[in-house]
Amino acid sequence: MSFFKKIFSSEKKESLDKGLEKTKTSFFSKLTKAVAGKSKVDDEVLDNLEEVLVSSDVGVNTTLKIIERIEERVANDKYLGTDELNQILREEIAGLLSETNSGEATEFEVPKDKKPYVLMVVGVNGVGKTTTIGKLAYQFNKAGYKVVLGAADTFRAAAIDQLQIWADRVGVPIVKQQMGSDPASVAFDTLQSAVAQNADIVIIDTAGRLHNKVNLMNELTKVKRVMQKVVADAPHDVLLVLDGSTGQNAFEQAKQFTAATEVSALAVTKLDGTAKGGVVIGISDQFKIPVKYIGVGEGMEDLQVFNKIEFVDSFFK
Repeated sequence: MSFFKKIFSSEKKESLDKGLEKTKTSFFSKLTKAVAGKSKVDDEVLDNLEEVLVSSDVGVNTTLKIIERIEERVANDKYLGTDELNQILREEIAGLLSETNSGEATEFEVPKDKKPYVLMVVGVNGVGKTTTIGKLAYQFNKAGYKVVLGAADTFRAAAIDQLQIWADRVGVPIVKQQMGSDPASVAFDTLQSAVAQNADIVIIDTAGRLHNKVNLMNELTKVKRVMQKVVADAPHDVLLVLDGSTGQNAFEQAKQFTAATEVSALAVTKLDGTAKGGVVIGISDQFKIPVKYIGVGEGMEDLQVFNKIEFVDSFFK
């Protein structure tokens, strides 16, 4: 089907296939059982399919949407064979992702009319937030952009040190202060430095604590307000990093963070170590926030732009 055309290079595609291997294997072994002995998509097959999607961490609400769409197709085409189910699922999942503008990108790019483009990164500790920032810096730097990092997670000394290691590894400048400094002050200094250096991209790390939503909300609001003194419409994106291997817990984190601040994009990490890759579909659909990046391995190249065509193709390969 022409809809699923080749977009990624063979290396990128291989990395994506490998990263989704556990999810795919688990999903298809369940799907095979769901349609065993059936030639036609009937109510029993749909019930079984519902169970497969929910247990693959797609989420209940998103699963019901997918099932409804397939029911419509069954109603229109009285004899729908189980051998066509794969293709139908591919199409409906890609269709759902299209509704949130998820997975439109093919390369690491930023808006041409924003300079510097300011990306504020949020997420709880342990989800791979700092690693994601480091890999983003690497990818943007490789694509020819001038990148500056800001270590505004001043709550943990380890976060500042870790970001410094990534800055050194990638070869990009970092702006930091002492642990316990005012995060807004770090963000302000970072933007001033970026403007002075004529940088293309600024990536600001922020504190990953969620135990008190009000404090987090106040802090992020203050960081934004102070950044706007340097770049009037900053931040241009607020990227929430979620750990895909936590499945439904990632939904909960998304709920908490979207209540605390305006999240405009998602990065889902650690998909290579889990069979819960279906969470990408559910989170994108439920929160109506586009998934921009996915982590499918440990290597620098294993943070990829999320492309729905390639993702769904690897998922159903």
